[in-house]
Amino acid sequence: MVIEHLPPESHTMTALRNDLTPQQLAAQADKGEPEKAPWSQQEQLLAAAVDAVRHMEWTLICLNVDKKSKRPDPPEPMRRPGAGPRKKKAQLTNKSANTLFELLQGGAA
Repeated sequence: MVIEHLPPESHTMTALRNDLTPQQLAAQADKGEPEKAPWSQQEQLLAAAVDAVRHMEWTLICLNVDKKSKRPDPPEPMRRPGAGPRKKKAQLTNKSANTLFELLQGGAA
């Protein structure tokens, strides 16, 4: 099929990739076939280099921030095609903190 041989960055391949459901994205990620990936090997390597530079920058900032200051969050890796958006980390709210406190004090009994 002609479409299968289009470059990953082509408009057609991008449109096909954008139409995938989360289940299809997960199945595609599980296959682990880099030669069929939406990005070329060069693009994957460039993304890895960007991630490494961002991490080094973050490390440098953390090393030079005053010990009492809040450290910035670590950088998110570049989102790769075929991967769904990252889930946000759970935040401890007042309600969940109170519930946890009650559980630790034997309130679940």
